[in-house]
Amino acid sequence: MIERFVLYCQRRQPQIEEEMRHLFRGVIGLSYDKEILLQAYLFFNIKSLFPNCSKLILFEQAIIKDYTNLGKVNFVYLSKDNDLVLIKTKYINTEATGKHERTRRNKHRNKVLEQVIAWKEQFRDYWKLSTNQIHCGVFTTDPQVGDRAKSTDIIAKSISTSELERWQKNYKVDNLEHSNKRDAVKDFCEDIKKAANQIIM
Repeated sequence: MIERFVLYCQRRQPQIEEEMRHLFRGVIGLSYDKEILLQAYLFFNIKSLFPNCSKLILFEQAIIKDYTNLGKVNFVYLSKDNDLVLIKTKYINTEATGKHERTRRNKHRNKVLEQVIAWKEQFRDYWKLSTNQIHCGVFTTDPQVGDRAKSTDIIAKSISTSELERWQKNYKVDNLEHSNKRDAVKDFCEDIKKAANQIIM
């Protein structure tokens, strides 16, 4: 049944990795949306964060076609063992203070884990997959999510907001200021423009 789902993904988003590479390169050049920036970091650093992931096959799509009320899965990767890896991303503001913000963070910490577990159940039931064929991961800006995930089989990774911003800055410097190849700079600028248009849409 894994093969049937992979075929579905290939028909739905046939050039997904190449398209996401251009989109996320453009996102890095913008200071627009921290959630998408977090997703860009995951995409470009997937091998170090989730080493078993081998190929992106679905991004921001409904688990069941046309049933968006069930939610959209952020990332679905095919693993080296030909299993599925579902990854939920969430940018959580860990620097905001006050009782309201603490309550909000706590809610996000619980929800991010609950959502990826719900995805797994929906995938299993709809696509008739074994639970052992589906693995779950979360990637956030809050290390406390990892503490809560220890009692589950979810793999939790995180990056601080300062590290994320530093990575964005270094990426832009490496691709614009330090590049001697005019075509490379031009391509990067084109990706930024395309990303801006897609986000606005």
